[in-house]
Amino acid sequence: MASVSLPFTSVHLQCQAIVRPVRASVSGKPSVSEPPVKTLSEKLPLKKIPGNYGIPFVGPIKDRLDYFYNQGRDEFFKSKIQKYQSTVFRTNMPPGPFISPDPKVIALLDGKSFPVLFDVSKIEKKDLFTGTYMPSIDLTGGYRILSYLDPSEPKHAKLKQLIFFLLKSSAKRVIPEFEACYTELYDTLDKELAEKGKSSFQTVNDQAGFNFLCRAFFRSNPPDTKLGDDGPSLISKWVFFQLGPVLSLGLPKYVEELVIRTFPLPPFLVKKDYQRLYDFFYHSSGFVQDEAEKLGISREEVCHNLLFATCFNTFGGMKIFFPNMLKWISRAGVKLHTDLAQEIRSAIRSNGGKLTMAAMEQMPLMKSVVYEGLRIEPPVPSQYGRAKKDLLIESHDAVYQVKAGEMLYGYQPFATKDPKIFENPEEFVPDRFMGDDGERLLKHVLWSNGPETEDPTTANKQCAGKDFVVLVSRLFVVELFRRYDSFEIEVGKTMVILTGSDQPVKPVGSRIVQGQCEIHQLCSIKSHLVCAHHWKPF
Repeated sequence: MASVSLPFTSVHLQCQAIVRPVRASVSGKPSVSEPPVKTLSEKLPLKKIPGNYGIPFVGPIKDRLDYFYNQGRDEFFKSKIQKYQSTVFRTNMPPGPFISPDPKVIALLDGKSFPVLFDVSKIEKKDLFTGTYMPSIDLTGGYRILSYLDPSEPKHAKLKQLIFFLLKSSAKRVIPEFEACYTELYDTLDKELAEKGKSSFQTVNDQAGFNFLCRAFFRSNPPDTKLGDDGPSLISKWVFFQLGPVLSLGLPKYVEELVIRTFPLPPFLVKKDYQRLYDFFYHSSGFVQDEAEKLGISREEVCHNLLFATCFNTFGGMKIFFPNMLKWISRAGVKLHTDLAQEIRSAIRSNGGKLTMAAMEQMPLMKSVVYEGLRIEPPVPSQYGRAKKDLLIESHDAVYQVKAGEMLYGYQPFATKDPKIFENPEEFVPDRFMGDDGERLLKHVLWSNGPETEDPTTANKQCAGKDFVVLVSRLFVVELFRRYDSFEIEVGKTMVILTGSDQPVKPVGSRIVQGQCEIHQLCSIKSHLVCAHHWKPF
């Protein structure tokens, strides 16, 4: 998902129906309008960028400890905004010494300054996918993957064109394969809850997501191959070796600092796991490899890119975003659940009982809910870029001069919850993107490494699978409410467990504890299930 992202015009035509404006309103409630934003013509003062990087080595370590342990990510940024009275400032970003050669960045934490990160005429994206450090290419077969290439590099256009080719070739399989895989998921949950009184939602959700992607993209079902059901666990280990320096395991801070933030984890420890994934993709993606050879890309290089795009970008995004959607929809309460269930089932009935693109176009509330989920908690929160030249960056309140070569960092949740752009930005407003006012706000939804109103091309770094991600997120909500009337969640720190009961229950809302998502009740159309699901973020 992400600029991970993860030019065939036909690809966008295939998905065009996915992103039509949401024009209805729900329950007579007025849509949220866009507050006035200062125009570029207004005279803003030119200011020096506030903040500093501290003493070499000591400053980056202090910022890292504040970011992970002393304050936490959001409070780390909020405290600096308050300190400097600016949403643009200088700071260090993890991991810092000794993994990152230069942790210095200029942070952009509002919806006006943030979009400069999408302007490839001003910003270079070379080797910045993971931020101020780059994992060893030994973790990706010795190749710099598409996500690490700048659009100015010759292979960027060819590799992104191949991702477009893959998306186009799979278009007709997406809906039926998603229906099949997630029907299996809910059947498994229902069966295990009935037999054992508990079940692991995380395990079956991960397996369903991975199986769906492989079946839709490559016409290959992992359980029928040598890979079996091991894909999700192999991916988690492999991704951890890449993102470990910017993750927190919940261990004592000095243990974490020593183990994952002092030196990179050696790639050879996951070499065999990665080889198993590679073998599966190599034998499943021959038709894309054939296309790659026509463009002068080796079969091996495109296979490593397909593995990364599928496992890191798309599967990783689904693993994060689907539980987040459950969390926000549950918190919104039974009224929203009832409205979604009625809208979704009515639209499917009016289309002959089949789920189609046309049917989903008749679900404006569902579409708005997905956009709101992508706005309030984007699956990839951080974006980086390096200034190609001296430039001026505008926030709502001032203009700042950036020198060529300086690193820019954007924390997207602050941009997409900018109170000068969105009313009630911290609230999940299900119908925020409905109607004409809602349509105008879509340009401020930035999860895809670009505005929702723009399209990915071979010349930019917007997620190649932007429309695909929106589609599968909608399918996730649709399949949930085709089957269940309502549910509630609990957020906690425990491992993934589901417990069940055959006694009727009444959904009563959700309880938020910390960090993880637990489905506490699923109310079926035909019966009632009580289940607990603890989810640990990817």
